[in-house]
Amino acid sequence: MRSPRLFTDQTLTPGQRAVLRGNAAQHLGRALRARVGEQITLFNGDGWEFAATVLTVGKREVSVDIGAATTPPTESLVHTTLGLCLSKGDRFDWAIQKATELGVGAIAPLYSERVDFSIPPDRIEKRIAHWQQIAISACEQCGRVRIPAVSIPQPLEQWVQIVAAEQKWVLHCDDHRAPKSVTGMATPADAALLIGPEGGLTNQEVARACETSFQVLQLGPRVLRTETAPVVALSALSVMWGEMPG
Repeated sequence: MRSPRLFTDQTLTPGQRAVLRGNAAQHLGRALRARVGEQITLFNGDGWEFAATVLTVGKREVSVDIGAATTPPTESLVHTTLGLCLSKGDRFDWAIQKATELGVGAIAPLYSERVDFSIPPDRIEKRIAHWQQIAISACEQCGRVRIPAVSIPQPLEQWVQIVAAEQKWVLHCDDHRAPKSVTGMATPADAALLIGPEGGLTNQEVARACETSFQVLQLGPRVLRTETAPVVALSALSVMWGEMPG
């Protein structure tokens, strides 16, 4: 059975003790009913994971002894920034979760012409914290040791102007500008991927992206939902970059 794997935002040093509080302690003590002597794995987003042994279990705190640090090969070789247009309900949450599992390096929520709602200013901080926790939980599950940062929502036009990457892709269905094949392209150090909202990107938005070095990416003849598109696109790019078997 796989040992529990948890995130903590504190410094972890082999040979020292650490006290877990908040979500990590509650999950260990209440949900998993951890016992003294149990082996767990901790990570704090710095690129390492640490073996740990439970020393005490309380209602609000769990103390652990930090063991050896290792670097698992779970991070993508390509740092990919996902520009994802906002969507209602839990679709955006689901997309963040799956994009994190697929190794995305950063997530930029975007407003576009077909995003028909906005987040009130007094709720943005809470919403970002919610999205960030989804990314953390996905990292705990999939074995990653670096957590993709979720930025403040911004206009699409602004993001395509400032995002820097060796390869830039914009997903757009049925576009004659899309290359017939993206195989054989060199693996970049970093990349950017733009995904539209429900209803897709407008032709003008795609044109603006292409003016800033984005290339059009097609994923077959079917129209994908806004939460499905990042999963398929990131998987296709991972195959192209040699991270997944083709």
